[in-house]
Amino acid sequence: MEDGTQHLAHCMVDMKELSANPEGLTAAGVILTPKLPQVEFSLACNDLVASGRDRKPNALVQVSVIDPHKQHLVSHACTEIVEANKDPLFLTGVTFPSEYPASPETLVKLTVYDAKDKSQESSSLLGSATFSVGDLLKAKDERLTLSLRSSDGVCTAGTVVVSRLKMGEMEEVDVDHITTDIPSQKCPLVCESASHACVDRENPLTGPVFKNPVCKVYRFQTVDSKWMLVREQMEECTLSFSIPKQLLSLYIQEDMSRVQDLRELGDLSPHWDNLRKEVMTRYGETISSYQETLAELDKVTGRSFKPSCCKAQKSLEFIPINLHTQRMRVTCPRKTDACYDIVTVGAPAAHFQGFKCGGLQRLLSRYEGEKKSFSTAYQCIYYSPEHTAKAQEVLSTMSLLQPLITSLADQLLQAAQERSSTGLRDALKSLSDKTENLVHTLKDELVKSALLALHAAQPGYVSKNQKQTAVQGGQHKGHIHQGSEQNQSPVQELPGHSPATLVTESIVVCNNVEGSQTTTKGESVSFPLKHQDSIPHHKEYDEEEWDRAWANVAKCLTCVIAMVDKLLEDDNSKQEPVPEQQLADVITSHNLGEWREQLCPPVTRLKECVMEVVEKAKKAMTFVLLQEAACSIPQGFLLQQRRDVVFSQALAALACGFIMKLYAGIQDKGFLRQLHLVGMVAQFESLLSTYSEEIGMLEDMETGISDLQRVMFKITEAKTDDLGDLQPLVCGRRDHFTVEVPLPRLFFQNLPEEIKEGKPLRVFPVLFNVGINEQQTIAERFGDISLQERINQKNFEILEAYYKSLSEKVPLECLPCFQTQTDIKELLETLGQNVITKKRKNVEILWIAGTICRRLNGIRFTSCKSAKDRTSMSVTLEQCALLRDEHQLNKDFFIRALDCMRSRLTQGEIGQWEDPEAGAVTDNKPASRHFYPIALLLVSSHLLVVWLILSLVFLLAKYQ
Repeated sequence: MEDGTQHLAHCMVDMKELSANPEGLTAAGVILTPKLPQVEFSLACNDLVASGRDRKPNALVQVSVIDPHKQHLVSHACTEIVEANKDPLFLTGVTFPSEYPASPETLVKLTVYDAKDKSQESSSLLGSATFSVGDLLKAKDERLTLSLRSSDGVCTAGTVVVSRLKMGEMEEVDVDHITTDIPSQKCPLVCESASHACVDRENPLTGPVFKNPVCKVYRFQTVDSKWMLVREQMEECTLSFSIPKQLLSLYIQEDMSRVQDLRELGDLSPHWDNLRKEVMTRYGETISSYQETLAELDKVTGRSFKPSCCKAQKSLEFIPINLHTQRMRVTCPRKTDACYDIVTVGAPAAHFQGFKCGGLQRLLSRYEGEKKSFSTAYQCIYYSPEHTAKAQEVLSTMSLLQPLITSLADQLLQAAQERSSTGLRDALKSLSDKTENLVHTLKDELVKSALLALHAAQPGYVSKNQKQTAVQGGQHKGHIHQGSEQNQSPVQELPGHSPATLVTESIVVCNNVEGSQTTTKGESVSFPLKHQDSIPHHKEYDEEEWDRAWANVAKCLTCVIAMVDKLLEDDNSKQEPVPEQQLADVITSHNLGEWREQLCPPVTRLKECVMEVVEKAKKAMTFVLLQEAACSIPQGFLLQQRRDVVFSQALAALACGFIMKLYAGIQDKGFLRQLHLVGMVAQFESLLSTYSEEIGMLEDMETGISDLQRVMFKITEAKTDDLGDLQPLVCGRRDHFTVEVPLPRLFFQNLPEEIKEGKPLRVFPVLFNVGINEQQTIAERFGDISLQERINQKNFEILEAYYKSLSEKVPLECLPCFQTQTDIKELLETLGQNVITKKRKNVEILWIAGTICRRLNGIRFTSCKSAKDRTSMSVTLEQCALLRDEHQLNKDFFIRALDCMRSRLTQGEIGQWEDPEAGAVTDNKPASRHFYPIALLLVSSHLLVVWLILSLVFLLAKYQ
């Protein structure tokens, strides 16, 4: 039909009077552009005349706006279809949000169609009418009754009633024509609310990261025959691109730093030097690839999300698919407004790289198993993932602590210069804490063992095997020994041996599961280790040298503390009660720089010792990572790139949800208290099947969501209120990232002191998956769903542990209140039972997990392959269930409400705007009763194919 298939996505926005704030500025000046007025209205028709006189029309209204400048129609909204009714009252209203350039002169055209079927492929024009926004505002009771004119402009096809939606008034009108199976009743065309002030509560902080809102408004009846106003607002998120671009820059910096660290290892034996060059080449390829991707992303303008048709595009592989926020705001009679937020996003996965060999979880497990054999082939030490992670942690800790210790040491000297006793004590306390943390880090056994291994890899190293002419008694010592300390710089050659031969013939220790060691010649020998069996230990090396090195740091700190105590003690003794004039003479007689002069030598020595041990430990940890990288060529680098891609998508979604939740609860003291005491749970609901390539997606998603545990959030005060200064910033490295969220000063000053002081805020990500499509049916009958069961069980334990911690630290009064009073502990018990229950497509897991998340003030995410079909079905069903359970939605309106929300599905329409393939998707899902028969038909056809294949295999086997 004409313009009938162009639809606007859902959104609900608050109604405002046309007399808006002339400056158009909200709190803190976050939204700096003039805030235009908002207007909403409802539609109803009377005495519609269908093309066939013997039938009642299936009416819907297409709403278009006439552009006053270009004089052409722009499709704006569309109502739901009301079947077989000549006097339809539509539950879907029309809204002009503040972002829409509407004015009193704006012309609105209403076109009424008779849809012969739900697909709207066959429809006929009944009539149309035009009015201006100014006409509606000037009309009595802000209500217009317009005649519908047919296409020839002669015949009258009925009337359309336009009524402004506003709060605080109640008007009754006969609405027994709403639907044929609902008894006659009185319906308010204007909804009532207990508080007019709650209407205009649009959050002023949505400007920085959310844009392009899409709006829709509905009115549904409650069980007590009142009418609630329901608004949906969906927005794009600028973090879809900004977070991945920041991560790419950090990845490049980290890898370039790693290459520099490898160069600074100094001279290595030919074997290790060749491995170093190969690893550096791999890092260079990764850096080059990431730089190309970043350059391509910088060229993207105007777009704020990645549509599903681009999911396999290499230049966009770091960008999440269809990342959007959706807020449902409910205004009920004599009740406080309620908001329900959800983030929808395509499953974080490496779609460009594909899933032929599975996803990250399977690939990483297989890779760790193969890495031990790689370590033997490359003649390097095998370090477990825990040791590799520890090495990265040590590097990260040292990179943070060394400059901090240097800065605190300078502050200590500055306080001494100023003879400030208080400043001296404060600086000393901080310096002591950070130095002790550094010493604790350096005492790790991994650092000591890595130093020994690094020494063995240097050109001057000669093992005990080369020093001894024979092995006595046929026994193998299994140890790598240290050469003389004066013998480190030149390559020492024994008669008949080249430097390369020395390295090749030296024993390289590799760990195996039983704790025995394997030589490069394949001999299994007993190798008792002192601390951790997987860390090489060399008794011939002077281990006390490293112990003395980090102990010197502690001794230097002790000297600094003793000197400060002496200075303060002397100062106190000089300040005993004396006449004022004599006291002044004492103070002036001392040089203000005397303290600094006495304190400078021990502080300088401390800084030198810290720099010395950090340099050694940095080389040792870099050598550990070199061996890990050498053992993983090329598979390890490819896996790291895949992990970077998946994590980038997951972090963009998490940051979006965190900021949305923070903005919504910025004035909720209980929520802010929970945030800094315990943290916030982020519940990811996945609808992927455990069949075919979606298994790989789920394996990617599991690892990506788990990696979010390495992320902290920190709230900072924005430099200015400009939108550019309110964008989140990401810092850190792969083992730990921090997302800094700037807030305007007006909001930042009202935060708890702990948050204002920069306390890191934790997020606890949990993932629950239940496949719901026809492919999941095949997986449950003929495949394997153990991956789904393991994921649900593991994340249930995380959620249970979070609740236990929350209940110990935060009073229950801080949590939100709901109408349904089911205890959270009881919900957790029910969830635990469902997780271990063998039940096909047990969607109760998702329902209960989502309910617990909302009760715990958490962030809700819903995902499927592309965040369109299954995601839309889940979100709309959840919204209607919330209206029923929390706002007493009339049971007779439940299906109609679901039909209204699904008739122009939000996610489907986003896909339709951007994806050429998405048009059929939206047409196939107007309501649940049209969706499930198709699904059952698809399931039946798949099962039939499987049955035929099995039968053929059986017959072939029988006759062979």
